[in-house]
Amino acid sequence: MFIKIGKSSLKKDNQNACGDCILTKRYKDSDKITAVLSDGLGSGIKANILSTMTSVMLSGFAENNADLVKSAEIVMNSLPVCKVRNISYSTFSVVVADNEGNVNIIEEGNPDFIYYTKGNIVEQTPEIIDSKNHKDRHLKIYNLTLEENDVLVFVSDGVTQAGLASEQLRDGITRDGLKRIVKEYIEKTPDFNPDDLARHITNIAKYVSGDHKPQDDISALILKAATPKKALIYTGPPYNSDKDFEWARIFDEFEGKKGVAGGTTAGILARELNREIYINQNSGGSLPAVSFMEGADIVTEGILTLTRVSEYLSDGDFEDKKDAAKDLIDFLLDADCIDFVVGAKVNSAHYDPNLPIEIELRRDVVKKISKTLKDKYLKKVAIQYM
Repeated sequence: MFIKIGKSSLKKDNQNACGDCILTKRYKDSDKITAVLSDGLGSGIKANILSTMTSVMLSGFAENNADLVKSAEIVMNSLPVCKVRNISYSTFSVVVADNEGNVNIIEEGNPDFIYYTKGNIVEQTPEIIDSKNHKDRHLKIYNLTLEENDVLVFVSDGVTQAGLASEQLRDGITRDGLKRIVKEYIEKTPDFNPDDLARHITNIAKYVSGDHKPQDDISALILKAATPKKALIYTGPPYNSDKDFEWARIFDEFEGKKGVAGGTTAGILARELNREIYINQNSGGSLPAVSFMEGADIVTEGILTLTRVSEYLSDGDFEDKKDAAKDLIDFLLDADCIDFVVGAKVNSAHYDPNLPIEIELRRDVVKKISKTLKDKYLKKVAIQYM
C-alpha cells in the first residue's frame, strides 16, 4: 500500500499571503508520512505567521515521534498573542501515517475530517482531551487503519463556510455539503489523483463565494491509500558495455511504466531488445521532441531535457509548457515510486565548452530531480548506477 497526498490552498481575496499553511513530508527510512493543515487566526500576514509556526512545530514533533498530545499543548502555549484581541490562535489537523495504512490524527478547531471507505463516508468517534491551559480548546484524537482506496479529507473552515449567508447557501457549503462533493467526485473519478480532488474542493469553495472570490483562506488536504504506481527511467549507457544485454533485460522486464532519457541509451536498448526507434522530426519547443519505441512509454533526449525537467520541477510552473520536458514531468508525476537507472559511462559531448555552463553532468541532474521529487512532490525515489 502507498499513501498518496494532495493539497490545495487559495488565499483570501485582497490579501498578500494565505493564512492557512499545509506542510507534508515523506520519510525514506521509516516509510512514514506526516501532514499538517493549520488555519491561523484572521487572514493575511499575521494569520500566515501563526499557521506557519504551528505547522512547522507540529511537523517537527511528528518527525521525531514525540507525543502529539503534549506537542499540541506546547504549540498552543508558544503562539504569539494578538495585541488587539489578546488571544493567540491557530487551529490544526495533524496526520501521521505509514504505508501499512496505520493513521494517527489530532484535530483542534478545524472542521472534522471526512473518511471515505468502501463507497461510503464513515463517521469516526474521537477521544477528546481538554487543553490544560486553554479554555474551550479540545483535542480530538483518532486512530485508523486504512485499506486500499480509502480517502481522508481535511479542510480549513474557509471551505465549509464558503458561500455563507448567500441566497443559494445560507449556511455555506457545510461539512455535509462537503461530504456530498467528495463522494460524488470519487465515484465519478475512482482513479483520481489526490491533488485533483484538493483543487476540485478549493475551486468549488471559491466559485460559491461572493463574486467568485475567496472570502476567507481556503485549503484542502487529501490522503489516499492505493497500490503504488511504479516507473523506471533509464538515462546514460552502462559503464561496462559487456553488461548491455543484462541492463536491457532489466528494463524490459520491469513491471510498471518505463521511460528513456538519452539518444545513446535508447539506441543500446533498441539494439539489445531488437526494437525500432521512431524519431519524431518535430521539435518540442527548444528541445528535441519525444520519440517512440516499443516497450517504452516515453523516449526523450538526455541531458538537455533532464536539465529542463529539473528547472521546471523546482519552479513548479510547468502546466502551460509544451515540450519534451513537460511530457517527461507528466510521466514522473503520474508515478508514486520512481527508479532511476543512471549509466556511469561519461558522454564526452557534455564537456563541449560551447554548451551552456548550467548543463551539469547527468548524475548531478538526476540527483537534483530526485531530491525535488521527494521533497516537493512526495514521491518515493531510488537511484541506481550501472
